[in-house]
Amino acid sequence: MKRSSLQRGMTFQYSLLVLPGLLIFTIGLILPIILSFGYSFTDWDGMSKEKLFVGLGNYRKMFHDPYVGEAWIFTLEFTVFNTVIQNVAALLFALVLDSGIKGKKILRTILFMPCLISAIVTGFIWRRMFTNILPLLNNLLGCNINFLLLGSGDTVLAGLLVANNWQWIGYWMLIYLASLQSIPPELYEAAKVDGASGLRRFINVTLPMLAPAITICVVGITTGSLKVYDLLVASTGGGPGRSSTSIIYLIYNTAMGSRQYGYGSALSMSLIAGLLLIAVVQLGVLRKREVQM
Repeated sequence: MKRSSLQRGMTFQYSLLVLPGLLIFTIGLILPIILSFGYSFTDWDGMSKEKLFVGLGNYRKMFHDPYVGEAWIFTLEFTVFNTVIQNVAALLFALVLDSGIKGKKILRTILFMPCLISAIVTGFIWRRMFTNILPLLNNLLGCNINFLLLGSGDTVLAGLLVANNWQWIGYWMLIYLASLQSIPPELYEAAKVDGASGLRRFINVTLPMLAPAITICVVGITTGSLKVYDLLVASTGGGPGRSSTSIIYLIYNTAMGSRQYGYGSALSMSLIAGLLLIAVVQLGVLRKREVQM
């Protein structure tokens, strides 16, 4: 009886600790999603009291809107390139730092510092870099390198990838580094005794032990890339033209700029569905590989 009473008391205390966070999560995320789902079936402009029910009209419009297709194509391109580059670069930097290189603490600090800056500031920094600072190198070195990456639809994706990877590679590098440092040295010693080369040790020991970290980084980078917005606001404004308009940028402009809150809500539902689908597929595949490894 005493133990059961103690367990109930502890459960009640734990519930009180969780309650504030649960309320914030519900009010700040769950409730807006539910309301947005309801608004997606209306033609509400976000201001008036009248909300005319249009059924699936907004969703049908979405599939025939060329701007939506362009936004999704850019978002997916940015996501694919960003996920591959950040994972490979972060893992390489983590391997270098884990190798015992001199000055690794300074290097680790330098790589991690950009992620402490907001995406808005990062956008301003790299817009300045591409338009003012880096072009000066052409004059100093007598070269003719095109550093105006954000000024052309053909190169804006590359410029945004440079800015985003500069900011976040250090963050994911620390996750890989922590995972590398948790690998038992005995595994490497056993592989050496068996005559495994450095490459074979990396493939047969390092990669399998990094599987949980790879899952975290791949899913985290992918979902973050799909939600890119702040960087675009500060660096390109969705341009040139609409060449760097992501799906979230389009949702904001549609709902707030064009006063099509109902249509914007429908677009946001498509983003949520896309995020859930991609995350579930990635987790399923990567978790399966963790078990196999």
